Amino acid sequence: MTVHTIGFTKKPASEFFRLLKDSGAKRVVDVRLNNSSQLAGFAKRDDLAYFLSSICEMEYVHLPILAPTKEILDEYRKGGGGWDRYEKRFMDLMHERQIEKNVQRDLIEDGCLLCSEAEPHHCHRRLVGEYLQEHWGQYSMEHLE
Repeated sequence: MTVHTIGFTKKPASEFFRLLKDSGAKRVVDVRLNNSSQLAGFAKRDDLAYFLSSICEMEYVHLPILAPTKEILDEYRKGGGGWDRYEKRFMDLMHERQIEKNVQRDLIEDGCLLCSEAEPHHCHRRLVGEYLQEHWGQYSMEHLE
């Protein structure tokens, strides 16, 4: 099983959709808490679903169970909580939500986890992928950059 990840910021639409199409993923799994913000541009929920279907022949699925809470996000972005604290709180949240039991494996399999961050290093999509690797067994994870 291969799981891809991608962030849409700092990418023009042409590069974003090319990366997705070339990846071989079957669906985009949106792991954002807010997927319809004005800041999302071409990655707004309804537009993204249309573009994915039309350009990439891919499904679109939004799984907010894989997103951090507003409180966790706010502490990291506004409260200066730091990445280490964010990572711990988000990992604890995934454990509490038991995502390994409450997310259908076939939605993630051959999918691409989507969030806004350009790089995976300080992004929760990477944490989701690593958490599920630990609980579901080894699979390959590829960050599309």
